[in-house]
Amino acid sequence: MRNKFYEQLDMLHVELIKMGALCEEAVASAMGALEKNDITMLERVFEADSEIDNKEREIERLCMRLLLQQQPVATDLRVISSALKMITDMERVGDQASNIADLSKVLITSGKRINPDMTKMAKETIKMVTDSVDAFVKNDLELARKVIAYDDVVDNWFVKMKNEVIDMIAEDSSMGEYSIDVLMIAKYLERIGDHATNIAEWVEFSITGTRSNDN
Repeated sequence: MRNKFYEQLDMLHVELIKMGALCEEAVASAMGALEKNDITMLERVFEADSEIDNKEREIERLCMRLLLQQQPVATDLRVISSALKMITDMERVGDQASNIADLSKVLITSGKRINPDMTKMAKETIKMVTDSVDAFVKNDLELARKVIAYDDVVDNWFVKMKNEVIDMIAEDSSMGEYSIDVLMIAKYLERIGDHATNIAEWVEFSITGTRSNDN
């Protein structure tokens, strides 16, 4: 009975890795389309978002089977309940990537480009998503806490982008609409960083029974 349980728990880890990879791909494709001025890349973002939604439902069903059929003990129960919380944040990462893709389509169609700082912010954000899922799979408390601390880095990038937008509008008022789109993309990236932080906090909870924001 316990062997079956641990087989299903391993399956949960595998499915979370797949879902995390889809989240990374969605964000990377949305931003990559902007960098390369390639509108065809955006279709993959919407496909990945749909796959993320499906993966969320699959993992929910797997978690419910583990809870109802296997009657996990306290530590394992924390792992499963944390996974259920994590997939909610991962699904929202997919949604935010789709929002970025919608704005990217507008910018690419209008011939506008983003500056290198936005690309750097995107890479930092994707790193947070990757590391938060890795922390869960590897049961790595130190990595989870690094992700939580790293949220400040992405927040600082958002402040930098906001200031750049303000300067852009001050220099050329005709750039107003473009500036708002750029600021919204930065905001979506900042929110993705928040979701990665939430994931890392649930990893922390699964290991220790407490979360940083509860202290």
